[in-house]
Amino acid sequence: MADAPTRKTRDDAPPTAAKDLHADRALLAEAVTIAAPRADLYRFWRDPANLASIMENVVRIEPIYGKRSRWTVKAPGGRTVSWESVITHEVPDAEVGWQSVAGAEIDNSGRIEFRDAGPRGTVVRAVIAYDPPGGLIGQTIARLFQREPRVQARRDLHRLKQLFEAGEIATGARNRRLRQERNEDQRP
Repeated sequence: MADAPTRKTRDDAPPTAAKDLHADRALLAEAVTIAAPRADLYRFWRDPANLASIMENVVRIEPIYGKRSRWTVKAPGGRTVSWESVITHEVPDAEVGWQSVAGAEIDNSGRIEFRDAGPRGTVVRAVIAYDPPGGLIGQTIARLFQREPRVQARRDLHRLKQLFEAGEIATGARNRRLRQERNEDQRP
């Protein structure tokens, strides 16, 4: 019996069980259903300026050229981290995949999927694999400071939902923690 050919394509297992993911990376998946057409959500997502407006921890996204951009995000302790990212594959109106380039402060990859949900709109799903700085301890610290990617992905998807369904993003401007982060006067 001949040996089976080696497959270079991704297997069809769910992301949490796929064989081609980096085992040393943290993996997360979050999803939300948004009452909006998939094509509109996809177009919005493909413009980096739009992403910076809905992603709470993103300081800036700078387009470099083509499918490359530099991301700078907030980190625990008032720090920021940056990396260059490249879009590795696209399926128009359906999916965008990316990968950080070698030497990134936070090695990461993932994809955002847009799937029809019938009359309810579109299911938007983010799958992200990342190498947390400091390993498990760093991941725990990030979670404590609300900077952990799973927390942020969930919040950012809900901010996208608010923008598309209500036309605006509800803010916590009166929220004490936000005022403290901004060093705003705490008196009423």
